[in-house]
Amino acid sequence: MNKSQQFKFSTGVIAYPVFFVLTIWIVFWAEVRFGYNFSKYGVYPQTLKGLRGVLFSPFIHGGIDHIYHNTIPLLVLSTALFYFYRQIAWKVLFYGILLSGFLTWCIGRPSYHIGASGLIYVLVSFTFFKGIFAKYYRLIALSLLVVFLYGSMIWYTMPVDNSISWEGHLAGLITGLLFALLFKKEIAKPKKFAWEEEHYNEDDDPFLKHFDENGNFIESLPEDGVEEEPLEIRYFLKKEDE
Repeated sequence: MNKSQQFKFSTGVIAYPVFFVLTIWIVFWAEVRFGYNFSKYGVYPQTLKGLRGVLFSPFIHGGIDHIYHNTIPLLVLSTALFYFYRQIAWKVLFYGILLSGFLTWCIGRPSYHIGASGLIYVLVSFTFFKGIFAKYYRLIALSLLVVFLYGSMIWYTMPVDNSISWEGHLAGLITGLLFALLFKKEIAKPKKFAWEEEHYNEDDDPFLKHFDENGNFIESLPEDGVEEEPLEIRYFLKKEDE
């Protein structure tokens, strides 16, 4: 894919993440305004009924602090996803929700797992590992930025706090890594130099023609493939007339 098409700003880069975050806040507002409790629609591991949370849990939050702490990372990371990986952004989001939710259902404790943090871990993991695997300088820079901003989140993939769904975080981390390995097409590739091409021939390289077989620099090359005769310089000694 052309790099100018890969890294191109569009309305969707901002609009889609904002719409997604706004949807989460509308669900939370409806829950508070009308006194509903949507937690029962979260992921409840190893139960058939709990599978519905695979789709619904990212939109459900337990309180204002919960939704607030998820909003900014989700907005920042999804915006970066749509800008740097816009061709596969929807795939990462949709399949990320499904796979991370299903893994949470498989490994989670018998409790309701809710919140968009699992998806956030998908985005953090995918953005970091994909940038490293792609070896493209812009994507590597994005990976380093993600590590700087959200590197400490790695601790919450372990059972350090019983009130936090570390299983959902771990599922998101694993999902992002898998996507970084699987999604290889339509990703910006690092620029290849002429000598890295398969059909590169040193004899046809105009730069290397300026060096002889001993590595000595040749200031000028013969034109039209005709070799110039070597310049011969002769010195004569003449005695000074007495």
